[in-house]
Amino acid sequence: MAIKAILLDIDGTLTNDRKEITEETKRALMLAQDYGIRLVIASGRPAKGLFQYGDQLNMREHHGLFVCYNGSRVVDCATGEVYVDITIPTDLSKQVLAHMENFDVVPMINHGSHMVVEDVYNCMVKDGDREFNVIEYEARMNGYRLMEVDNLKEFLDFPVNKILTAGDSDYLRAHYEEMAAPFKGKLSMMFTANFYYEFTAMGVDKGSALKIAMEKVGIKPEECIAFGDAENDISMLHYAGIGVCMANGQEKVKAMADEITEDNNHDGIAKCLYRHIPELHTFD
Repeated sequence: MAIKAILLDIDGTLTNDRKEITEETKRALMLAQDYGIRLVIASGRPAKGLFQYGDQLNMREHHGLFVCYNGSRVVDCATGEVYVDITIPTDLSKQVLAHMENFDVVPMINHGSHMVVEDVYNCMVKDGDREFNVIEYEARMNGYRLMEVDNLKEFLDFPVNKILTAGDSDYLRAHYEEMAAPFKGKLSMMFTANFYYEFTAMGVDKGSALKIAMEKVGIKPEECIAFGDAENDISMLHYAGIGVCMANGQEKVKAMADEITEDNNHDGIAKCLYRHIPELHTFD
């Protein structure tokens, strides 16, 4: 069956280690859109953080879709039409934020054009040998301004799509089960990076969001090819007719994928697309 949609994670998949879309991968994806294939970017980021990549690929012109917050929101990047919007009830969000006070983590929520935190100077995390300012990283990556409040749970009086917590990667691995325990069966929880653990509404993931959104645009799962590298991509790879893991992907993802392509620094997406859609491969 012909491929009608290409589903793409960002970090470690669409972008290389310098957070750039390589020229060959960009070329393949642009050609795919010229052939009438729809692009879908699926990420833990908000829509605001996806436009920098969507615009590089001219996705507005071709009515590409953004799957945001790991699947709690899906929008048409051309029209702004919302296909999915699943938020956490405010009282449950407050319970999460209260529970996070027991852990050495930095909670963050989005409010309009701002990312809201309690202390902008409580910002350094360690991921292996790397130590960096995670608040700056998250704000710059998504184009947010910063807002500081005395207490997040008291400030919060509106539903949110997700609650993001950041911390040292070793600390999160040691404590994430305690962080999640009170909310099992109430919320979906997952790592989206070694230093990020996040909370979304129950049942939210990329695969469930894609099922709803693609039905609305008339595309079947078997007409999709999906690319990912991390745990939060598994549901998307399960959903698609062809689920592809990058060579740099986690072992758990490789084990369930239909295929493994080359890594994100060596045009793994483009090379896989050329195999499945030969008409895109037009070398001189």
